[in-house]
Amino acid sequence: MKSSSAVITGVGQTPMRKASGKTNLRLQAEAALIAVADAGIQLSDIDGLITVPLGTDSWMMPIAVVADALGMKPDYFATVDVAGASGCAAVVQAKMAIEAGLCQRVLCVGGASLKTFGQEKDLIAHMAETGTAHPQFELPYGPTLASLYALVASKHCHEFGTTEEQLAEIAVAARAYASRNPNARLRELISVDDVMSSRPISTPLKMLDCSIVTDGAAAFILEREDMASDISVRVAGHGQGYGWAYVGSQAELASSAAVISGQKAYNMAGLGPSDIDIAELYDCFTIALLIELEDLGFCEKGEGGRFVASGALGPNGKIPTNTHGGLLSGGHPGLAGGFLHVVEAVSQLKGKAGERQVSDARTALVHGNGGVMGLHSTLILQQGKVK
Repeated sequence: MKSSSAVITGVGQTPMRKASGKTNLRLQAEAALIAVADAGIQLSDIDGLITVPLGTDSWMMPIAVVADALGMKPDYFATVDVAGASGCAAVVQAKMAIEAGLCQRVLCVGGASLKTFGQEKDLIAHMAETGTAHPQFELPYGPTLASLYALVASKHCHEFGTTEEQLAEIAVAARAYASRNPNARLRELISVDDVMSSRPISTPLKMLDCSIVTDGAAAFILEREDMASDISVRVAGHGQGYGWAYVGSQAELASSAAVISGQKAYNMAGLGPSDIDIAELYDCFTIALLIELEDLGFCEKGEGGRFVASGALGPNGKIPTNTHGGLLSGGHPGLAGGFLHVVEAVSQLKGKAGERQVSDARTALVHGNGGVMGLHSTLILQQGKVK
């Protein structure tokens, strides 16, 4: 099969809801079909498939379960798991498969029904027990995912004077965008006072500093550029950065390997932070986004608190960020959470973001973070050709 450059042509997602009443496969199928329609193709035109694990269902081979449910017999298939960086990593893997001539079109899909079937607590426990906490030196002390991120937040606050009110600004900006997104889980506007008065989770993090677990799914399609029939989005640059597996082994928690993944992506694209029109950054907790902003070069290290307090992230801000509401307000459906940032970036670049559309958005940076600030994947996306 002759190789060709790969572009993103279709995206789709289900509404993020507290309880959809739908199965994991039903949600993934709905997102996939929306992406197929957005790309202007048929499901039968797709010969590649990438999925992510669920973390709650005992699917030994997620790729086979999803392929069978969709009636697909793909020539290329894979299951990607780098936690919250999986969405960005799936884009890169699909791109490489197409450009290597292994397939012509790849569907990347993920999603879960975490609330309907009471899987939320199982997922959170599973994450702590199997990946985010060291089995010998951390897990016996009972850490939660929030408490591990609270360590990161405490370090940043201690080292740079970041305040809880500044972290709250991130949640407020996310909700401003979510209020304009009909698919978002939480849409009522909030204030810094609302965040500060929300229930304490793990100091300094409060409930509204944490992403909201939801039912939902997201999907996107990459295909050969010469086969694209609609507006496409090209991957101008990408990079990965490995930091650590467990926070307990790190003395420096206030910085991350987003520095590495971001620089690789910028170098490949021949661009820098000032060239980015919108940023879609993984925001499982407010502190994660703050550190990503710094490490990706949108502000100096240690200046993140003051940067977000200036209104830089919100509508009409210096760098519109998480224009769908992010995981903090849009909703977090497990490993598919990182897919949502890709979906939103592509929607913005195709001019299909509705009321939340950022004018003249031509270049987007998308970033995924896996584990507790340990694994990082960065994409730089740009408007492609209009057929």
